[in-house]
Amino acid sequence: MAYSETMYDTTEVPRRHWLSVDDYYRMADVGILDHEARVELIDGEIIDMAAPTSAHAGTVTYLTQVFIRAVEGKATVIVQNPVRLSRYSEPQPDLALVRRRDDFYRARHPQPDDVLLIVEVAASSLRFDRRKKVPLYERHGIPEVWLVDVGGRRFVRYRAPLQGVYTLVDEPDLRAPVELPALAGVTVGLERLFG
Repeated sequence: MAYSETMYDTTEVPRRHWLSVDDYYRMADVGILDHEARVELIDGEIIDMAAPTSAHAGTVTYLTQVFIRAVEGKATVIVQNPVRLSRYSEPQPDLALVRRRDDFYRARHPQPDDVLLIVEVAASSLRFDRRKKVPLYERHGIPEVWLVDVGGRRFVRYRAPLQGVYTLVDEPDLRAPVELPALAGVTVGLERLFG
């Protein structure tokens, strides 16, 4: 019998240890993570968030104003706050439209069933947002995700999650109002999205 590397290899492949959201908060409580650190928990890993450029921050501010005017009384706009997707993921999207609650989510962070739309504004994080965060949102049933590419001046909309993929992906014409399907009859004007 010929020698084979695998014949005598009895070692197991090392397993990764995923941090839970509870672990993540305990790390902050005991000072391992600074409460002000710009990090988020994605699939059990702590991910550093890029510092916002002025173009990123201005785009988030613009979208915040547009959404607040459009959804007043129909939904709540949250800005750069956590959304608890699962035991192992609590991202902080740039914006999210969530169902209204009387407590304004003081008792808990929004969860997938609360979310109507998530918006990620990407300056330096475009590849990560497209390859990691959009599929993460899809896996958790977020009905609609917008990816705004500040540098490339592109707005991509992902909708209708089904069995691991968003089945509708398009780039809406910003010269016309953009519908918010989760809120019947509500549209937003985005003609100034890129200045």
